[in-house]
Parts: sequence; C-alpha cells; structure tokens
Amino acid sequence: MIDRPRPGRPKADLVLSDAERDQLQRWSRRAKSAQALALRARIILACAAPGATNKQVAADVRVMEHTVAKWRRRFVDNRLDGLLDEPRPGRPPSILLDKVEEVVVATLEGTPKNATH
Repeated sequence: MIDRPRPGRPKADLVLSDAERDQLQRWSRRAKSAQALALRARIILACAAPGATNKQVAADVRVMEHTVAKWRRRFVDNRLDGLLDEPRPGRPPSILLDKVEEVVVATLEGTPKNATH
C-alpha cells in the first residue's frame, strides 16, 4: 500500500495576468481599501503561487479552507469583478456611489456662505 493524499474535489487553475496581479497587489496594500477586499486580494495572490493548495493558503492567510475555495472559485468565474461586494438587498442608497466622494469633500473642505465652518 502506498500512502497518498486524498484526491479531493479538483480546483480550478488560477493564472493571473500582469494587470490583475498589479491590481490585486494595490488592493492588498492600500490602507484605505476595505479590509474584506484586501483579504480577498491576499487570498488570490497566495493561490496564484505555483503549487499552492487551499489548505496551505488558508494557513498562511489565517482563514478557513472553504473561504479560500469560495474566493478562488469566484475569481476564476468572474476575475477581478468576482472579488467585489455584491449589491445588498434593501432600499437603494439616496446618494449614488460616484457622488459620495463629492459630497464628503464638499462637507469637509468647503466653507458655507456667511459662515466660518
């Protein structure tokens, strides 16, 4: 009898383009990015290493194996878009996402008429 590892469910091959690798590294290093997105980026970067198993990546990144499998599968299916948060159910936001930055900058940096703050 030869002792071999159990043949689990086959995992999809994960190959990154240079542009994808650059974007993932930016997401994982940015201090202001959402920490969930940074974690997902670190998981995918670790999965792209040659010979990386889900078990090894999970131990390195300190998450559960099924979390690694989930994000690997989503990345293979949808590439970078698969790592972004999906829309949540409920009332749509009153301010569109592209306007949020404008509103925050205007609120924090602008001075109202006839006022000091």
